[in-house]
Amino acid sequence: MPAKLNQADIDRIIEMAWEDRTPFDAITFQFGLTEQETKALMQKELKPSSYKLWRKRVQARATKHLAKRDFVVGRHQSYDQNKHK
Repeated sequence: MPAKLNQADIDRIIEMAWEDRTPFDAITFQFGLTEQETKALMQKELKPSSYKLWRKRVQARATKHLAKRDFVVGRHQSYDQNKHK
């Protein structure tokens, strides 16, 4: 695991790992952490109960792996976003 991660980087990695639509590949691209290194970081930084909940969620999510996605990569946009009144 890269030793040069500061607390802001660690916080952002945790945030990205919790997001359903952010794949592990995005974390690898941005921070150089593999999926296994991300899991190890999460286990180190989270409470044991939080880590277990996160692992349970991640295992059931195809969106965390680019190869398993069934949608085009992009951001979700609400149907009423940018509507003017």
